[in-house]
Amino acid sequence: MVNAGKIILGARAVQVLLSVIVLGLMAYVASWWSSHWRAMSPVEVNFMVFSPAWSLLALGALVVVPTKFPSPAASSPVRFGLLALETLTMLYWFGGFIALALFLRDRICFGAVCDVAKAGTALSAVNWLAWMGSVVLGAVQVFKRETVAPMLKGPKVEMHQGV
Repeated sequence: MVNAGKIILGARAVQVLLSVIVLGLMAYVASWWSSHWRAMSPVEVNFMVFSPAWSLLALGALVVVPTKFPSPAASSPVRFGLLALETLTMLYWFGGFIALALFLRDRICFGAVCDVAKAGTALSAVNWLAWMGSVVLGAVQVFKRETVAPMLKGPKVEMHQGV
């Protein structure tokens, strides 16, 4: 049986890889838009530059805190805080790829920059799936500990010999 920690670590590697790729693709689109149209790139494109940058920072916390600080990371507030951070990041990816897909759907779009924007949108959707999976696994781990821990702390029964 595969350990949940190894699955999460694999998901983190996929999230880092896809975040770096999407960051590069969307930075190219934003740069092209600014130089070609001499105006700020659309909010949808800018948000898809923000989401991977945020993800890389969040991944730093999501990987470093449990590995380098295991005892504080075992406390309920920290576990719920990390789950909230992971959920927020997943929501950023969801909102970003949906907004960019809708933006590209309504535009006349052709050429290399359009293909790059569409590829960035598709990879963002895949990254959202990776974040969704890790949020579900993280929530299962957090809530499993919350429901099992009180049972383990049940009433202490002391047995004495001869009584």
